[in-house]
Amino acid sequence: MAVALLVLTLLISAFLVPLQNQIELRKVTETQKILDQAMEALIGFAAANGRLPCPASATSNGLEDPVGGGTCTHPYDGFYPAATLGASPTDAQGYLVDAWGSIQNRVHYAVTTVSSNAFTTSNQIRATGMSGLAPNLNVCSTATGIAGGNCAAGTILTNTAVAVIYSTGKNAATGGTGADEAENPNPNSSDNDRAFVWHTASDSNAPNGEFDDLMVWLSPNMLYSKMLSAGQLP
Repeated sequence: MAVALLVLTLLISAFLVPLQNQIELRKVTETQKILDQAMEALIGFAAANGRLPCPASATSNGLEDPVGGGTCTHPYDGFYPAATLGASPTDAQGYLVDAWGSIQNRVHYAVTTVSSNAFTTSNQIRATGMSGLAPNLNVCSTATGIAGGNCAAGTILTNTAVAVIYSTGKNAATGGTGADEAENPNPNSSDNDRAFVWHTASDSNAPNGEFDDLMVWLSPNMLYSKMLSAGQLP
């Protein structure tokens, strides 16, 4: 009987581990879909309004801050303005959340502040013109060597992003203390500049610690193309 119980326990354990892995993989897939849809809504807002929304603040209940755009209160460390864009899924306070769904898993959003906040100010993308705009959010492959909001040489994934949208992943509530995750504003970091980090997931034994953030970013060419089609740019 004892041997039978041991075998049964081992079989159950062997089954549960793959099942848990499947659940986490599904949440990663769902979160990536949430981020992709959030990007589509962001571009749609720009096509309809001629500007990007400001990020929501921790006290704006999912609305952009300030309402109506202009000089954003939290351009680099704010949240996706789900209440302004009508995006989902949200928590009870109106913030977009990823598939893990906790308060710590609210989706983050950053936007460039160049040209006197032209990208978030009504009519200023058109007034400034594509040739005069130089969006400058940086996404780096590692936090190592980041200085003054700039990636180290050889680690630049983009240095012309208009906006960055990201999830802090499964470890949002308990992790996120590695150097790479700390570069992305989250509940466990105080970083607040225009540099962000993305790479494939890594565990705590990696050089810069555990990393499971998911991220998408908006290139100027994609934004301009959609705004041209919508008649928001000449």
